[in-house]
Amino acid sequence: MVRHAFAAGAFALALGAGMLAGPAPATAQEGIYVPLFTYRTGPFSGSGIHIANGMRDYLEMLNARDGGIGGVKLLIEECETGYDTKKGVECYEAVKGKKPVMVNPWSTGITLPLIPKAAVDKIPVLSMAYGLSASADGNRFPWIFNPPNTYWDGASMIIKYIAEQEGGLDKLKGKKIGYIYLDAGFGKEPIPLLEQLAKDYGFELKMYPVAATEMANQSSQWLGVRRDRPNYMIMYGWGVLNPTAIKEAVKINFPMKNFISIWWPSEDDARGAGDGAKGFKTLNWHAANANFPAIQDIVKHVVEKGQSKADKASIGQVLYNRGVYNSMLIAEGIANAQKITGKKQVTGEDVRRGLETMNLSAARLKELGFEGFAEPIALTCADHNGHKASFVQEFDGEKYVPVTKPITPLTEKVAPLQEAAAREYVEKNTGWPKRTEPCDKNS
Repeated sequence: MVRHAFAAGAFALALGAGMLAGPAPATAQEGIYVPLFTYRTGPFSGSGIHIANGMRDYLEMLNARDGGIGGVKLLIEECETGYDTKKGVECYEAVKGKKPVMVNPWSTGITLPLIPKAAVDKIPVLSMAYGLSASADGNRFPWIFNPPNTYWDGASMIIKYIAEQEGGLDKLKGKKIGYIYLDAGFGKEPIPLLEQLAKDYGFELKMYPVAATEMANQSSQWLGVRRDRPNYMIMYGWGVLNPTAIKEAVKINFPMKNFISIWWPSEDDARGAGDGAKGFKTLNWHAANANFPAIQDIVKHVVEKGQSKADKASIGQVLYNRGVYNSMLIAEGIANAQKITGKKQVTGEDVRRGLETMNLSAARLKELGFEGFAEPIALTCADHNGHKASFVQEFDGEKYVPVTKPITPLTEKVAPLQEAAAREYVEKNTGWPKRTEPCDKNS
């Protein structure tokens, strides 16, 4: 998913921009360079700040506790994108000469123009649970990684959950399902799948797009919802869109038990709507608390030392932990690259291999201090996603509480569409290179 004050060729790392100050890395040889594309300003900052804090704090903890990864310090540098695609691409062009081991766009809009650049520049792109769903195909997109699930997986899991409430997929026939979404790459991404599922299962899909400039004013969309009376509402929102939508749903007395979102709303998004938000639901795939050794190490080595920008109350919440999860993947890709190559100072090419052969088993998660934090995940040469299950969590007025067991994607529906979309992408992009990167044996 996911973007302002940036001058080409230099990072805006000033404290006034809300970022941690730190020395810019002189050369990659002094450490492993990990740029973080963040957005601490603008209409998406309410979401982006928590993500940025979680990402940065975990990597800073590894530096403070372990001296980096494999004895090599991580050189962490933020680039403020404001969730703006143009600024995100400017960030990419500014960092690529510093030999980053990977980039984290944190925007579907930014991810899309980076996809054709990655193979040329030999910089892997980690678009964790956002971006182009079809890029899960490692054979066609060897430099793009989007674990642990795609937006199409998420949409299918939400439909599957709705079906369970109704008594089965066959009971969706004749139902009306609304879809409110950010009218941008992120929100548009699952539409082909939702349209296909509507045809397959006989439900009516009603769509309510929200322009980025109108996220704080959704009265017309929710008037439409009140008129159309959908049985369920699905949301793919970000930034100001999320709390506004929840407030508007409360205002028209839409039943919260039937309002379910993809995995991005925070606790703050729901709290702003008061008691009426109780029962609002989202997907999630990791814990939303701080009761893990790795997160307690963040508190000890970063937060209590005054090196974090996070409000202590936010540590362990959904989006902070989402950032931590993202950086766990970064770190594991680097550590695995060191193991594969026998080198301490790894490159983007090495880390691409490290991500592609990553196996976060239950034992490895425990070793990292994340036992029970998330399901194990392994990536392969062909599968750069994992297509893992997610559970539904419900807002109880203060926090999110899991209310289902893990729900697996409707793979039989998603996989053919992913294959067709990946093939179409390659065909439309004339000269798209065939994979030449060898697969490691354990991949």
